[in-house]
Amino acid sequence: MTKLSVNINKIATLRNARGGNVPNVVEAAIKIQQFGAQGITVHPRPDERHIKYQDVQDLKSVITTEFNIEGNPIKKFVDLVLDIKPNQVTLVPDSADVLTSNAGWDTIAHQSFLFEIISEFKRNNIRTSIFVDPVLSIIEGAAKTGTDRIELYTEAFASQYALGNTQAVKPYAQCAQKAFELGMGVNAGHDLSLQNIAFFKQNVPYLDEVSIGHALISEALYDGLYTVIKKYLQALK
Repeated sequence: MTKLSVNINKIATLRNARGGNVPNVVEAAIKIQQFGAQGITVHPRPDERHIKYQDVQDLKSVITTEFNIEGNPIKKFVDLVLDIKPNQVTLVPDSADVLTSNAGWDTIAHQSFLFEIISEFKRNNIRTSIFVDPVLSIIEGAAKTGTDRIELYTEAFASQYALGNTQAVKPYAQCAQKAFELGMGVNAGHDLSLQNIAFFKQNVPYLDEVSIGHALISEALYDGLYTVIKKYLQALK
């Protein structure tokens, strides 16, 4: 079964809009795990516009499943990850001014940089994953960085699938196959939702984990976290 890691950034966004501590991201993480999710993902950005660095510290003691910290490996982020020592770190090349992640790593141009960063995390027994576009040469480049896994950037699939183009899943299936052949695990995330997750799961082999935040939290506004998480778990079987 593909594991579901729930990104709770949007819960922090809602909290920050009003100030204070409602909704409480720590309580949300506890509930999400109780409801069956197999992991919690956070993506602290330098401006802390949603998840704050202190949130990551506060969450450390309540994660009983898997803790995945995403982010651009600037020094502050690297120091945080080495302090927390989560189960997994996912490296994302987002700049400070982007609204949300919008591209994967060029694993050829940044190969030596990624190799150095990944080596440091692996020395600290932290599983590594890097955010990549579904391009075979990029997957081959990822293998040379020493990463344990890749995370396939799925926005292009989600956009095309919503238009009825089911063929958009093919590059993802090919890249997952290539990653497996090269000894890497396969994660996926970005714009996956209840509308497309079952199809993606059925057509992309060797899928270890999906990280879903915006869609899942939005769907939970209508149906509740418990119900929505159960629907994802069923789709991922």
